[in-house]
Amino acid sequence: MKHLHGRAMPFFQIDVFGNAPFKGNPVAVVLHADELTDAQMQEIANWTNLSETTFVCDPTTSDADYRLRIFTTHSELPFAGHPTIGSAAAVLKHGLQPKTPGRLVQECARGLVPLRLDRDRIFFELPEPEFTLPSERELADALGALGVSREAVRNLSIVDVGAVWLTLQLGSAQDVIDLVPDMNRLARATERCTGLTVFGLYAPGGPTSVEVRSFAPGDGVPEDPVCGSGNGCVAAVIRRNGVLPASRYIAAQGRVLGRAGRIEVEFDPAGAIWLGGTAAVLVEGSIALGR
Repeated sequence: MKHLHGRAMPFFQIDVFGNAPFKGNPVAVVLHADELTDAQMQEIANWTNLSETTFVCDPTTSDADYRLRIFTTHSELPFAGHPTIGSAAAVLKHGLQPKTPGRLVQECARGLVPLRLDRDRIFFELPEPEFTLPSERELADALGALGVSREAVRNLSIVDVGAVWLTLQLGSAQDVIDLVPDMNRLARATERCTGLTVFGLYAPGGPTSVEVRSFAPGDGVPEDPVCGSGNGCVAAVIRRNGVLPASRYIAAQGRVLGRAGRIEVEFDPAGAIWLGGTAAVLVEGSIALGR
């Protein structure tokens, strides 16, 4: 493999969606990554061993502030949520001046993704969701892996926002928390998806409105601590099926993994879905290539 001997590039690790240090979902961000090959990006992502590692490159269109490539430990994704927010925080920390004050536009394989800078929060506009239904075999395998019956499930859909999540609702937030999936079986059940995202509602007065868990064992992430694209698919299902009457809500994710993620969701009058949360820089330095 070709190496860029002696070169070091700015490197960040950003904690996204956390309500306290080390309680969100980390993403590794490499800046000035244009000269890296696809294989080098994948090698670095495998080495960081995080759910995603991103590489910030020059945009190919004047409409974007930067171009982002997103890798799991196994493959490249066209879009992902917490890497989008974390990468925005990294480029701002490194000194990027937005073309439009208070706004950023990310170019990625899914297209152009607008971001809004809102005090200590960063929001992204969810790419337009596309809905399909799983086959009966996929559904049976997924429910078997979760250990739940068909009667326990509602608002079921495969939702494509760049990342593709089989998304379903259970009877309550506690039902979601109590899940103990069979990861090997779940990986087989979601072969044509990024993974499976499950959500349930809290009763009025609960800690948040929604509890979410996202599983992607086939992509090397048995459970994602706090998943932006998974929450985007949940939001799309909630809006489409009228699950919550509110124009905004807060979702919790990560409790089972010892995290405390909080995702803010807004439905704007024009029909767009915005998701946002905190992004804290926990590691800042450089990554060296070659010896």
